[in-house]
Amino acid sequence: MNVVWLAYRLSVLSAVSIISGCYAPGRGLQSPLAALENSLVFAPLPYPEGDWAPDGLEIEDVYFESADGTQLHAWYLRHSQPRAVVLYAHGNAGNLSHRAPIIRELHERQDVSVMIFDYRGYGRSEGVPDESGILQDARAARNWLAQRERLNFDDIVIMGRSLGGGVAVDLAANDGARGLVLISTFTSLPDVGARTVPVLPVRSIMRYRLDSESKIANYRGPLLQCHGDADRVVPYELGRELFDAANEPKRFISIPGGTHNDAMTAEFHAALDQFFAQLR
Repeated sequence: MNVVWLAYRLSVLSAVSIISGCYAPGRGLQSPLAALENSLVFAPLPYPEGDWAPDGLEIEDVYFESADGTQLHAWYLRHSQPRAVVLYAHGNAGNLSHRAPIIRELHERQDVSVMIFDYRGYGRSEGVPDESGILQDARAARNWLAQRERLNFDDIVIMGRSLGGGVAVDLAANDGARGLVLISTFTSLPDVGARTVPVLPVRSIMRYRLDSESKIANYRGPLLQCHGDADRVVPYELGRELFDAANEPKRFISIPGGTHNDAMTAEFHAALDQFFAQLR
C-alpha cells in the first residue's frame, strides 16, 4: 500500500481534478485525483495471475454475491475438528491465491477452518474495488461462512492484514466477532499518509478512510494484534495507536526488525495458538 506516493501524487493532481475528469471502467467519469487514489489504494491482480492449484490443500472454490449483486470468489478450507472458524481479509495487492501459505498455516498449525475471499476486482471476483464495495464484500463473505458453518456472525474469528485490517475492524465493530486478529494495520488510511508525508494536506485530499480507530471501541471481544517495528508502509506507531483505542482483553506482539510483508514469527504463532485456545 504505497501511501507515500499516493499522498505526493494526489497533492500534485488536486488542482487539476477540479476542472477536468477521466473515465474509469465501472465508475464512469472520475477526476484524475479519484482515479489515482483508487489505483494506489487497490492493486488487484485478476485471474489467472497467481497459483490457483496449491499443492496439498483441499480447497473448495466458493462463489457468492455481494449486496449489490457483484459476483465474488473465495477459498474455503474446512477442518474436521476446528478450534475456530476464521474469515481472513487480505491486503491491497495481488489476490487470494498469493495467500495460500497463510491459510495452510492456519489450517494445519492452528487447526481452524478458514475462508479467504477476494474483494471485487481481485482474482475471480467481478467488479471494481472501492471502500464501500470491499466492506460489502467482506460482509457477504462472512454471511456465507456463517451459513455454511451454521454459526452466528459473532461466532466467527475475523483476521485482517494491512488493508484487510481495516475491513476486519469494520466487521467486528459493527456485527461482533468471536475474536479479532490484526496484522500490520493502521488507525486510518489518511493517518498513514499524513504520518509519512506531513507537509502535504493528505487528510483533506483522500476520499478513502477505513477509519478503524473510530470504530474499534465498538468491538468488545478479544483482540490479538502484531506489527513489525521496522514497517515502512504502515508505521508501527499507528498500529500501537489503534491497539490503545481498543477495549480489553487485548494483546500486542511487537516484531523486532519486522517489515510490512514479513512472514509471521514463531512468537506470533505461539500467541495465536494461545489466543485460539482461550476463546470461549
